[in-house]
Amino acid sequence: MYERLKKSLEEHVSLTNDEWELCKNSFRPKRMLKRQFLLQEGDICRELAFIEKGALYSYTVDSSGNKHVIRFAFDGWWMANLHSFFTGKPTRLNIEVLEDSELLVLDRKNHDVLLEEIPAYERYHRIIVQNAYVALQLRVENALGLTAEEKYARLIEQNPEFMNRVPLNLVASYLGMSPETLSRVRGNFGG
Repeated sequence: MYERLKKSLEEHVSLTNDEWELCKNSFRPKRMLKRQFLLQEGDICRELAFIEKGALYSYTVDSSGNKHVIRFAFDGWWMANLHSFFTGKPTRLNIEVLEDSELLVLDRKNHDVLLEEIPAYERYHRIIVQNAYVALQLRVENALGLTAEEKYARLIEQNPEFMNRVPLNLVASYLGMSPETLSRVRGNFGG
């Protein structure tokens, strides 16, 4: 069950066998079913989750009960609310399982031990956080400056798996448009 985690680490850093064993033993496997919550609004995020297999998404719910999808995460990606994880403050986000998933979760104590004991893990974590920040910045720029057609084109170019693995109403929410607008835009793209 640790294949994707090992691959993700190896793509960015080199670990000794002992370092890998310490990493591996710091994570706890967790299986979750579709529609279960990894995290709910008001909870404190106490674990980082690495997705070995499956899909999750994070969202907020406004006062009218509408979902606003923030992020999706698939096989080999990380998911958590970093603000809550690092500050210990309650989250405003929900993280829900989109497909039955196999996760590897890492609590704060074990995360801190890995950062302290394995310099390569600290480097890996920095790279992952940097990449997440860049992706978030691009998402904000796209949300603020692109037409519906441009948002959709970028999504299918950068993340084609979204269209095969995510319900269209959630894709529409992620793109900041109504399902009807997404349907029209998809029709213009022939799909």
